[in-house]
Amino acid sequence: MDEKTRTLRAEDRLDGAWQPRVGVGVLLVDQYRRVLLTLRKLPPEAGCWSIVGGKLDYLEKLEDCAVREAFEEVGLRIAIDALLCVTDHLLPTEGQHWVSPAYLGRILAGEVRNCEPEKLRDVRWFPYVALPSTLTMTARNAIAAYWQKVGRVGEDGRGKLPGTHDGGGKRKGR
Repeated sequence: MDEKTRTLRAEDRLDGAWQPRVGVGVLLVDQYRRVLLTLRKLPPEAGCWSIVGGKLDYLEKLEDCAVREAFEEVGLRIAIDALLCVTDHLLPTEGQHWVSPAYLGRILAGEVRNCEPEKLRDVRWFPYVALPSTLTMTARNAIAAYWQKVGRVGEDGRGKLPGTHDGGGKRKGR
């Protein structure tokens, strides 16, 4: 980091600018191995598909944030099963720096819907083999961590994977 950048950052810290923020995400995978994604309207990474999530509130626990955001964004009551990864979400061209833990969640109740149309263009399930090319950094990392954890499977759409919790069939291909 050069001296000018270091000085700017030190000065900006006084008014809260240039401070890293915490954004918590949750990866939701259904019994058909589809991933729930939201199409973002706002920065960071506007126009890209992301996992469900949002900004951590003051004194809020990370897992509580993930549960809250799932209900606020897509109308689902969820439980958290595991921490998948933490992304250093650095977007200097957008003036954004986020630390982004991503959890694996399990749906308990609710029907998927776009509860925040002012922030989200769309909410949709995607098969793993047909994910959009415009994934956010946090979505890419969470999905990669999930598949590393459970192992890749065939493209036939059959079988149950850990984390889907539907009581379905057997897991394939490892």
